Amino acid sequence: MSLGALFPGQTALAFNSILESVNINPNQNLTNSVLTNLTDSKIEELYKKAMVIDGLVIPKGWNEDSFKALEQSGYTGFGTSLLSGSLKGALKNIGEWDTRIQNNSDVLLKATSAADFIRAKKENKTAVLYGFQNATMIEKSIDNINTLYDAGTRWIQLTYNQRNLLGDGSTERTNSGLSDFGIEALARMNELGIMIDLSHCGRQTTNEGIEFSTSGACFNHSMCEALYKNHPRAKTDDQIKAMAAKGGVIGIICLGYMIGPELGTKTTLETYVDHIDHAVKIAGIEHVGVAADFAIQGLEATGATRENWYVPRLTRFKPSYKVQWPPWIPELDKADRYLQVAKVLDKRGYSTGDIEKILGLNWLRYFKDTLKS
Repeated sequence: MSLGALFPGQTALAFNSILESVNINPNQNLTNSVLTNLTDSKIEELYKKAMVIDGLVIPKGWNEDSFKALEQSGYTGFGTSLLSGSLKGALKNIGEWDTRIQNNSDVLLKATSAADFIRAKKENKTAVLYGFQNATMIEKSIDNINTLYDAGTRWIQLTYNQRNLLGDGSTERTNSGLSDFGIEALARMNELGIMIDLSHCGRQTTNEGIEFSTSGACFNHSMCEALYKNHPRAKTDDQIKAMAAKGGVIGIICLGYMIGPELGTKTTLETYVDHIDHAVKIAGIEHVGVAADFAIQGLEATGATRENWYVPRLTRFKPSYKVQWPPWIPELDKADRYLQVAKVLDKRGYSTGDIEKILGLNWLRYFKDTLKS
């Protein structure tokens, strides 16, 4: 599918301008645009031309090092995880990001639609999509979802690990699914055009989130249960199939300890791509993307140590989370992580068009289908 085909009408012109600027025929089938098994220099060239979208970046402590990493990343855009403790705190954090984007308008762009990612690519900027890894900032009022939407929120994860007013999280003892309030909240998000994320949701909440959402729900940072058995954050093949059947996307998480046991030996960059392979097999090539779930410069670069990162998580997370130290896969714990992923995908025989889909075009299509502004 060409990029222009994703956006009929006026926005197709923006897509075509991007394609022509990188010497790709807008009517060409991107899945066959270039031969596979490219040299590193050709992969780097492809990566520079690609739409690269990270499903989830943790922006806490964003600073000059973050901007430097952004330059090295090749990102077209990312979903950013904002503070969800209360409505007041959420709106304050949105305001802080609004100011950051305004003060760095030559680099950043606030995204509320798929077209904003097109614009970011064209203008050599990075689009920032506001969202939350919990729905606690909704508090007890459905109307607060409108307030958050008006402020720029475009994705909400229904629960974190614990139960909230909407439903059960992934490590909750019970498995009760969505509450009546949760179904009402989900309906309002659908009505407005807010992406439904189920990454940290419990099994039944995940199933019902897919079922009751009128648009495709997503797992914006998760992994395959078939490859990492009995991890509460992983999604089953049936869930991945159901998600894809309604048009959603799974972003394969880069956080190493989520991918498998024994980091550095049994779990490597190749294991990460194994999860992509499996998700593609189950969901189809149109429904798999990438997602970091940590700072853009990586965990080690932000000063994560055994004492300040690993030890606190032993009490914050249940043993089922299987937290490891160090938690990262080295090739993914740096700004150009997805270039490294692209190289492995190429070696495994993915066409350049399919690599482009995984790097960002699938997220772009999903934004087009889901976001209404």
